[in-house]
Amino acid sequence: MNDSVHIHAAPWVVPVDQPPIAGGGVALHHNRIVAVNTVAHLVAAYPDAVLVEHPDAVLTPPLVNAHIHLELSHLEQLGKGDPPDQFTGWILALLALRDALGATGDEVADAARKIVEQQYAEGVSVIADIGNTSVGQELMPHFAGNLLAFKEYLGFSNHRLGDNLARLGAESPDILCAAHAIYSTHKQLLQQLKRRANQNRAVLPIHVAETMAEIQMINQGSGEMVDFLVKRGFWEKDFLNEVNACSGGTITYLSQIGLLDERTLCVHAVHASDEEVTMLAKSGAKVCLCPGSNRFLKVGKAPVKRYLEAGILPALGTDSLASNPEVSIWREMQLLHLDYPELNDAEIFAMATKGGAEALAISDQGTLTAGMKADVLAVALPENMVDAADVLRYLVSAGSRVKPARIQHTWSL
Repeated sequence: MNDSVHIHAAPWVVPVDQPPIAGGGVALHHNRIVAVNTVAHLVAAYPDAVLVEHPDAVLTPPLVNAHIHLELSHLEQLGKGDPPDQFTGWILALLALRDALGATGDEVADAARKIVEQQYAEGVSVIADIGNTSVGQELMPHFAGNLLAFKEYLGFSNHRLGDNLARLGAESPDILCAAHAIYSTHKQLLQQLKRRANQNRAVLPIHVAETMAEIQMINQGSGEMVDFLVKRGFWEKDFLNEVNACSGGTITYLSQIGLLDERTLCVHAVHASDEEVTMLAKSGAKVCLCPGSNRFLKVGKAPVKRYLEAGILPALGTDSLASNPEVSIWREMQLLHLDYPELNDAEIFAMATKGGAEALAISDQGTLTAGMKADVLAVALPENMVDAADVLRYLVSAGSRVKPARIQHTWSL
């Protein structure tokens, strides 16, 4: 067995937690990164190391997909067409298509497995999956990276509350749980989900402020979301009494009922006021952006610059093929680059790596830093990459043209 340090060298290294390194390298040993520096420095520090060259490439951390619904992968025809005019129209279309095609079975499992394989091939090493079925749990052993399968809880009406609380109470502590959204999940169920997550030191993802219909529901007790719940027999009139003191949006409401802290992951967070951005920052809550899904559903654009100014580094997620024509973190970066020209390219790439790892409380991935997992991407670069700005611009704007290869080493003593 070769127990030597391996130095992987490339024209560029993007560690994320420090500026890009020209003529850089990453030293790996015993499944961990031991150093990141210029190749000259690493060779001097480890004269007996094995040197592996990656010409015309940039070395980066693997990507993190902080929000996806794998069990909806077989509903891709919904994400390929024209979205309904209203958000609740899309929900109805999703439910109808799922009823027609089935929520479980070989077709569902095969479609989800295909997406998992695609994610890994595209350089994603951490996935946060949200599901109502066992699809995510069953795929965990088959994903070469880290697949976090969250079991999603919802149930807005009072008459199902007792059953849902009992079901949650019976869950094994090793099962991760998520809340769907305030418009679909009873306040007491949300609060119990949060208590459970904190007791288990786990992250609690929840869809937050994805559409203005949520805000209208909270502020006025009317609008398409209320109409949707009334027609389906789920609306509870006493909900309005609970939120009468809420003059803000979804984030304000979540704060008032005790759901915001450093282990809360607010997914989408499109419609956040300046005050609510500050609220998120003070609470330590994390944010996951889904630009592709938001664009497809035409729900608006998140205040990304305000998040960054407040000290919040968002994560990135793809959501599912039911609301996104392509589930690719490279494309999510590309859309951010197009939709927010004022953003720094380094910030966008940090969202897809460090931001995702921090949001999911993954301590050993997200940057190329000593002590992190020996999981590194070598991304082939086109010609004429003159400086670090060119490299970063390519990483965040090239989309599907990016073809990463994986550098992984496994030692056994």
